[in-house]
Amino acid sequence: EVHLVESGGGLVQPGGSLRLSCAASEFTFGTYVMSWVRQAPGKGPEWVSAISSGGGITYYADSVKGRFTISRDNAKNTLYLQMNSLKPEDTAVYYCAAGPYLTAYASTYGYWGQGTQVTVSS
Repeated sequence: EVHLVESGGGLVQPGGSLRLSCAASEFTFGTYVMSWVRQAPGKGPEWVSAISSGGGITYYADSVKGRFTISRDNAKNTLYLQMNSLKPEDTAVYYCAAGPYLTAYASTYGYWGQGTQVTVSS
């Protein structure tokens, strides 16, 4: 069974930075496309970013492009999301997700972690 555990969330002031991590186990991490999806209170899931299985291809939502960087370390079975210049509208629960296809649609990722809360507020 795929097991994904996010960490690194917290409270940060606008303009600050956070680095999220997602530790994967019980599956062949290096063969899966990985993605970050977030969900703000009262809203539906919003796809944030995705990275190919080998790490050579990355995609970003327009709302985070230039501020967030997705990366992965297949030797450590870990996915990362470096978030800079954070804004209050980035406040959400952030989930890592795994799937077979590199897409911008949250529904195509079949395996999800439990999420980590990111709050951007002064």
